[in-house]
Amino acid sequence: MDNTYHPLAPDWQVQQWFNTPTPLTLPALRGKVIVLEAFQMLCPGCVSHGLPQAVRVHAAFPHDQVAVVGLHTVFEHRDVMTPAALQAFLHEYRIPFPVGVDQPAPRGPIPVTMRAYAMQGTPTLTLIDRQGRVRQQHFGQVSGLVLGAQIGALLGEAPANAGEPTAIAGCTGDGCAGPFPPAPAGTAE
Repeated sequence: MDNTYHPLAPDWQVQQWFNTPTPLTLPALRGKVIVLEAFQMLCPGCVSHGLPQAVRVHAAFPHDQVAVVGLHTVFEHRDVMTPAALQAFLHEYRIPFPVGVDQPAPRGPIPVTMRAYAMQGTPTLTLIDRQGRVRQQHFGQVSGLVLGAQIGALLGEAPANAGEPTAIAGCTGDGCAGPFPPAPAGTAE
């Protein structure tokens, strides 16, 4: 178990969503491991590595346990990377997971969510645990083996509602009773 302090992930400030019928929120995804892939459609590293890796993660893990979310976070060439261009890009590159368009900052080039997560650039992959805490952030290319191991470790941790009692047949707060076979004679119980 990791006893290190991990901050809660900042809320996403998204101006428009693609590939989802309703806007996504961190509280709505609580209980899942979230793989947040921040990208720009004109970023070579995003197109050649970041997005294909996110698509592989989306295909490899059960959607009820791992949510892959894209964040189009434009800090350069804003005039050409419009939501309409992004929609065509997502279709052409067959991006299957939800993608939000990061809210432009009122001042400066760095969009609101990108700044809140202290991202250095794109691609940036952020892992958020089942409790909604930022656990890992990778700028640039990350090994598929490393990423798979990190996701697996987060999946192995207790879910968000781990502090709540669970109903298991034959169990109470005092212990579990059940039809256990009697211990063989002469052994300690």
